[in-house]
Amino acid sequence: MKNSKYTLIAIATTILMNSCNFLDEIPQGILSEEEVKGAEQVEGLVTAAYSSLGNDHYDKPFSLWPYGNVRSDDAYKGGNDETDISAFHFYEINQNVKTDFGEADGLWFYTYEAISRINSALAVLKTVEAADFPLKETRMGEMYFLRGHFYFMLKEVFGHIPFVDEDTPIEEYDFIDNKLPNDDQWAFIVNDFQRAYNLLPVSQSQVGRSNKISAAAYLAKARLFKAYRQDERNNVTSINEDDLKDVLIYTEIVMNSSYGLEPDIACNFLPGAYQNGKESVFAVQYSTSDGTMFGRLNWGDVLSVPMGVGCCDFHKPSQNLVNAFKTQNGLPDFANYNKNDYNDSEDKTDPRLYHTVALPGYPYKYNEELIYEDNWNRNPNVYGYYASLKENVDPSCDCFVNVSPFYGNSKNRIVIRYADVVLMRAEALVELNRETEALPLVNQIRERAQKSTTFIPYATNLNIALYQNGVNCVWSNSYAREAVRWERRLELAMEGNRFFDLVRWGIADTVLNEYFDTEKNKRSYYSSARFTKNKDEFIPIPQQQIAFVKGIYKQNYGWQ
Repeated sequence: MKNSKYTLIAIATTILMNSCNFLDEIPQGILSEEEVKGAEQVEGLVTAAYSSLGNDHYDKPFSLWPYGNVRSDDAYKGGNDETDISAFHFYEINQNVKTDFGEADGLWFYTYEAISRINSALAVLKTVEAADFPLKETRMGEMYFLRGHFYFMLKEVFGHIPFVDEDTPIEEYDFIDNKLPNDDQWAFIVNDFQRAYNLLPVSQSQVGRSNKISAAAYLAKARLFKAYRQDERNNVTSINEDDLKDVLIYTEIVMNSSYGLEPDIACNFLPGAYQNGKESVFAVQYSTSDGTMFGRLNWGDVLSVPMGVGCCDFHKPSQNLVNAFKTQNGLPDFANYNKNDYNDSEDKTDPRLYHTVALPGYPYKYNEELIYEDNWNRNPNVYGYYASLKENVDPSCDCFVNVSPFYGNSKNRIVIRYADVVLMRAEALVELNRETEALPLVNQIRERAQKSTTFIPYATNLNIALYQNGVNCVWSNSYAREAVRWERRLELAMEGNRFFDLVRWGIADTVLNEYFDTEKNKRSYYSSARFTKNKDEFIPIPQQQIAFVKGIYKQNYGWQ
């Protein structure tokens, strides 16, 4: 799959006849159902569906960095100034957000276009006899997995979305609303991953395809989100024990598999031989020299390259995030971490800081001959002096490609990694009041962080300890909850999770308004920032999409 030349075979089942909603697509050519029933043609449809994973755009990114990171306390928008992709600025401060932003409409369309491809593949797969196509069940499992993935993305960002599957008659497309109760929406997504899990093999010969273990990991994640019951106003009203117990079932399956933690966290964010390692449970596969003009590059993340090596200095770690890596006696200082800004000559820190954030005066992406300098920042007066590392590469790598004015790379983007699975399990245990079982899981992640020093010999201010109940902490349920949530922030920082975690936990308003109140003293544009509870948990459904279906979609609460 890595170097496949992706093609789209348009078929009649993808096309709406009389409207312009999210499933509309004008085909360049239409093949009849009979023409795509052969094994080779079916594989083409499946490959086209997989190719959707990389069919995003710098202002419509499937990595969700503007929504999962910039909307949280982890990152600033970056770029030239507040007017540079102004929609993302307004999302960042939760002010002047409009229902007709083109970026949101494009993300909605791109994602449903991907779902349309998947449904087309599933519709044809169902007509093929297993005797004629032995991979039928496996390919169907892959398509259910991909559809679950894309619906999960939409659900995180937009909250209340319409669901169309391969069995939905074309004439009903215009009448599918987004009014399913929140729990039923999650149930649809869970069901897709469950079907994927039931159909997929434990492993696949081709790199990049989903398998039973990646389906188990995503099923656990969907169950974890579903567990936090929300009412129509986005309030978390309860946490469902049955869903949490399912999280334990499916995380255990992953943890008993061949997947595991890399010896050094850096291995997850390096190109070449490091890709598709044992921690990469599922990843988007990028490539170069694959017969396309530029290669299959990470278009959704091209904006985050600092100006010293490329363009355009977006997606910049916040001072609050950098401060969060500070340690006191090796542990996070939950109460006081943000009272003073990080100073490498005075503060001790978690090693993961150097793997997550480019710091002035230190090597960029582990290259000791390439020092990250203050003047690499496009507008430090507005957005500070830090840059994001995980999605970027050393510019000396042949995977770093000039697509002027941008610079892309072909390093894979991990969607779910093993560390996330471990922390999902720890969270479920805490919420089931089994926090003592969560302790070794959190320490497993911290122990790996302790050992993540091979690539950063220049970091001399490291100090990270394991949690020891009764020695350096009291591992109560409330303390364990805070520790697990903190560990998720540090381990998965800048990977697109933070805002969605805060919403899931029902604490986004508290955390973000406190963040705005302190951060505005460093970033003046935060002076008007404010998170409105029961509204800003999700961005509004694009008005263009509501208009296409003549108002059938219900706008998110607070945006009416």
